Amino acid sequence: MEDLCTVSGLDPLWDWNLTWYTSQPDLTQCFQHTVLVWSPCVYLWTCSPLYLLYLQLRPHRGFIPLSKLCCSKTVRPSADAEPGTRTQRTLVLAVVIIQVERMKGCRSSVLLFLFWTLLVLCSLVPLKVDIEQIIYQVSTQLRNYSTVSVWFVGSGLLLLLGFMRDKNAEMWKGFLFASLLFLLSCLQSVLHHQYMFHCFTVGMRLKTAVMGLVYRKCLLISSAARQQCTLGEIINLVSADTQKLMDFVVYFNCIWVTPIEITLCFYFLWQLLGPPALAGIAAVVLIFPLNGFIAKSVPQEVQMNFMDGRIKLMNEILSGVKILKFYAWEEAFLRRVGVLRDGELHALKKSQILYSVSLASFNSSSFLVSLTPSLFGVYVLTDERNVLDAQKIFVSVALINILKTPLSQLPFAMSTTMQAIVSLRRLVKFLHQDELKPDNVERLPHSTDGDCVVIEGGSFSWTSDGLPCLQGINMKVKTGLLVAVVGNVGSGKSSLLSAMLGEMERRSGFVSIKGSVAYIPQQAWIQNASLKDNILFGGERKESWYHRVLEACALLQDLDILPAGDSTEIGEKGLNLSGGQKQRVSLARAVYRKSDVYLLDDPLSAVDAHVGQHIFERVIGPRGLLKDKTRVLVTHGLSFLSKADLVLVMEQGQISEMGSYMELMDRKGAFAKFIHTFNGNQRRESSTPRDKSKTVNLTAMLGYKLNKVHLHNITFRTSNVKLQMYREYFRTVGLTFIMTIIFLCAFQQAASLAYNYWLSLWADEQPINGTQSDHELKLSVFAALGFTQGMAMFGTTLAIALGGIVASHHLHAGLLLSVLHSPMSFFEVTPSGNLLNRFSKEIDAIDCMIPDGLKMMLGYLFKLLEVCIILLLATPFTALVLLPLTLYVSGLQSFYVASSCQLRRLEAVSRSPIYSHFNETMQGTNVIRAFGEQRRFVLQADRRIDNNQEAYFPRFVATRWLAVNLEFLGNLLVLAAAILSVRGRNELTPGIVGLAVSHSLQVTGILSWIVRSWTDVENNIVSVERVKEYDNTPKEAVWTLEGSLLPAAWPTSGNIQFEDYGLQYRKGLDWALNNISIDIQDREKVGIVGRTGAGKSSLALGIFRILEAAKGQISIDGINIAQIGLHDLRSRITIIPQDPVLFSGSLRMNLDPFDTCSDEDLWKALELAHLSSFVLALPQKLNHQCCEGGENLSLGQRQLLCLARALLRKTRILVLDEATAAVDLKTDQLIQSTIRAQFDDCTVLTIAHRLNTIMDYTRIIVMDHGTIAEMDSPSQLIRLQGKFYQMCLEAGLV
Repeated sequence: MEDLCTVSGLDPLWDWNLTWYTSQPDLTQCFQHTVLVWSPCVYLWTCSPLYLLYLQLRPHRGFIPLSKLCCSKTVRPSADAEPGTRTQRTLVLAVVIIQVERMKGCRSSVLLFLFWTLLVLCSLVPLKVDIEQIIYQVSTQLRNYSTVSVWFVGSGLLLLLGFMRDKNAEMWKGFLFASLLFLLSCLQSVLHHQYMFHCFTVGMRLKTAVMGLVYRKCLLISSAARQQCTLGEIINLVSADTQKLMDFVVYFNCIWVTPIEITLCFYFLWQLLGPPALAGIAAVVLIFPLNGFIAKSVPQEVQMNFMDGRIKLMNEILSGVKILKFYAWEEAFLRRVGVLRDGELHALKKSQILYSVSLASFNSSSFLVSLTPSLFGVYVLTDERNVLDAQKIFVSVALINILKTPLSQLPFAMSTTMQAIVSLRRLVKFLHQDELKPDNVERLPHSTDGDCVVIEGGSFSWTSDGLPCLQGINMKVKTGLLVAVVGNVGSGKSSLLSAMLGEMERRSGFVSIKGSVAYIPQQAWIQNASLKDNILFGGERKESWYHRVLEACALLQDLDILPAGDSTEIGEKGLNLSGGQKQRVSLARAVYRKSDVYLLDDPLSAVDAHVGQHIFERVIGPRGLLKDKTRVLVTHGLSFLSKADLVLVMEQGQISEMGSYMELMDRKGAFAKFIHTFNGNQRRESSTPRDKSKTVNLTAMLGYKLNKVHLHNITFRTSNVKLQMYREYFRTVGLTFIMTIIFLCAFQQAASLAYNYWLSLWADEQPINGTQSDHELKLSVFAALGFTQGMAMFGTTLAIALGGIVASHHLHAGLLLSVLHSPMSFFEVTPSGNLLNRFSKEIDAIDCMIPDGLKMMLGYLFKLLEVCIILLLATPFTALVLLPLTLYVSGLQSFYVASSCQLRRLEAVSRSPIYSHFNETMQGTNVIRAFGEQRRFVLQADRRIDNNQEAYFPRFVATRWLAVNLEFLGNLLVLAAAILSVRGRNELTPGIVGLAVSHSLQVTGILSWIVRSWTDVENNIVSVERVKEYDNTPKEAVWTLEGSLLPAAWPTSGNIQFEDYGLQYRKGLDWALNNISIDIQDREKVGIVGRTGAGKSSLALGIFRILEAAKGQISIDGINIAQIGLHDLRSRITIIPQDPVLFSGSLRMNLDPFDTCSDEDLWKALELAHLSSFVLALPQKLNHQCCEGGENLSLGQRQLLCLARALLRKTRILVLDEATAAVDLKTDQLIQSTIRAQFDDCTVLTIAHRLNTIMDYTRIIVMDHGTIAEMDSPSQLIRLQGKFYQMCLEAGLV
């Protein structure tokens, strides 16, 4: 190049005297005519081939027309250029690129934008050449982000301090160095936040992918795996573990970038101080092993296991809350949750103590590296001629402060990595769970002849290593046959259907099914969707067939009751439908599918006998809609057996008898004897309606818009977090913790300010004869101040962590009490996903996110205060910049916080449907798999996850926007401090300038972390708001009245009096019960019957005060039940409900959660409940672990356990709410005989299931529209030939 300049007759390419050592800097002519001219040309010619290839491969987006004016403006620049020059040829290339872009529909071009920008910049020759070089470096190095940029900032400070020492240097150089600091700081901010944006994007995608993967696994896991992987654990995986994996993606790079930054910093320190810089490495070498040990010692997995157990238990509590209230078991389960929560918080406390040690050690690293005998100590002590001046000290401090950022992030990154490893291990464990084997059942295409269902030599078990539940199964079912499966409780009827579905492990034999399958489970599975969507189940609506199905399933009358017909929204688990309605909807769903094989698991047990007869005749029977289909029906109804083509009798997991009804009767075996025993007095099941009246009234109350109303109230709250939430949180932390935290923060920053000021004094000390004195004193002071700061930091982080744990403990306890004190109406209008969200994600945020955010926010706020004090002391005129910047920052922050908090709420609200969908899917997995609807449910889950991420994505984009703006303002503060230092260099010492500028350089990072931590706190304080939200919801009456004079043995006789009693589900609605006046004497047996909506179950709800009286009163043994505590009432009376609910845990816990009964009492109750032989056969007997919901027991066995519970309570009043709906006739007879014998001296109220069970009762109450229509003895009511007589007539009892 020099030769080229010489040949051209120009001056040399570069001349330092012309460019640098002058008060009027300029560039040489050669440089202007070569480098500045060729640079834009080289750039465009180099990048254009790749860009044109990109345009060629890009999808066509239309054609952009070009006006004549635009054409002339495009051609003119290339025509004006000197002909034949490189510039003209480059401009022609630019015009060609413009035309190609126009043809491809591209309206903007980064390539040409950078080219024109570069061309303009290189054409501005009159500008100072140094500024041109800086801009050129920024534009060309924009894409090459590396940690070397930190050295540029240190170099800028080095140049500025060199300028301050050189009193003869030109003033323009000082302004140039100040501008250099500003530009490089801006570059660092932009690149850092671009990096963070991409990290968050990748993390969000990973989180979404893992959530989808977990959901897909839920649809594949086997029944045995479902017993091990509870819903609580799965909710924890998608809420906490996926978030930890996302955090890992964001912060993982710190682990490998940190060593690189440390290496670079020490390299530059070597350049500055020489070999003594190596001494600083010792401090870092000591820190890393310490924190590695701490990271391994954190009991993260223990904490997550406790959290899994707590969420699992909470899900069971929410599912069975009605049983808890009936039995007054809330306090027992409060204790169980409390034990798990205490274990979780103990593990969290240990983690926080270790994390505080780690954080304090890393934050003290800069002090250990620089101020102890590591770096400066070795430097000044090794050679007395080594003088620490301002330039060496503050450039070193700036580098060490740069080193401080990765070192302070490293403990967080290591903690995040360890948490991610634990989460990944939990995910791997879940994803490795056994899946259903596709070859359990061979699926063949449908054919109209031959055998449709074949099992040969089948042996099946629920687990691969467990004992077979079904053995020696051999059966062949021809296409179009109706097969009835009968047997006692626990004989294997439902297991046989599960084996046909492939839900059980096939140990031996062969199973095949021809055609599509529809499955109706014993407990109806209803989605939280409209009635129509529940029936269509993803299918297309065909009006004529749809209407026929509704009519055949006896749903048309229900549509007239529902406020929106078939568009009525059904609550979770069908909460606003009765048991019979749910079963009929489940049946309609299967019938509408027009499948080839129908597996019906006792669907008629939950409907009235006359409705059951209608359904059998119109749907299942020989003349029903399914007459040409293959049907396998599990039933306890004897009247249907004679119409079946084949009857299978199950006994102890084997088919004991098989044949047609007449063939089995002719054999005169066990089946024939059973039929003869029960058929004489049980020709039909009772026609007593069993659809609970409360559901109809509740339907009117809710309007079937449950979820939408509730979510609407959450979503459209005010956008600002109320100050009350902060007060509430800090009130639970406690004044002692708050004062301690503030004192330690202030003390820590005072120590930091002191040793920084001490450092500036040292820097300003003039050397005498080339040496400095009193090194030991200076180093001792530094060591004392640094040690004090480190201890204060440890105390601060530990105090905040412990205060957060205290607050979290109180908030969780308050939430749990609020939820359990809520009435049943609260649970019927609040989706369980919302409540699980509070107990999982929101509590996790209060546990970890808020304390972590407060640690950062307080630390950096006090650090910012320290920087402002230093700047004001050094350059008081900085106040002129600080004031407007402060006002602008506060305005920017308030604008951002309002938006961010609303986005946080939207994200939280959109998260609840994900949990609800997971919950719903886990409960209906067998139905979804039987219908082959996995793909549709996966798409629904993906949509809900995407909706959640649509609210999450703007949150972190908004955070990046705010951070870039604030860091730019911080960079303006750096510029102001540097310029004011340059202008006042005659009055300021280099030490003060170094102190001010080196601290001002930290402002951008400080502001970034303040924004981040403040935003985290603001966003997560919404969790406190959501947890406290249920404090103001309506609550039940108190559980126990203090000073109550209730006798210990009350009730002694069991007398119940209704005095003009009235009940409403809500003010303004019709009376559910009205003018009820009854006097039920002690030891009296009363049967309660009535049609759907008559008010039968409302009487039971009134007695247990599940609903409070609207008028009148109920007295038991002369005491008004409204004047005693709920637990005092509910613990003294007993109910056996229709839905048998068990909780995960031992049989002993399910029978006696308060652990007040002896083993002898438990075994006696089990014997009376006809379960002792079953429990004795279990390996662990009373300690046998029940799965979530008791899924490893049959429905009948669960009902018998509920009977055993009632026997243990030994109360004087017993209410039976259709307690034998799920058992066969033989077991029903046993239960009735037990009730008559064991509760002979008790008052018994029975909401009748089978009318024959109450024909010997002393009185029958016939309910109609909430009033008593008839009341007398059964014989007298039959004699009157009224409503009760009609029911008995339909039941074949008269």
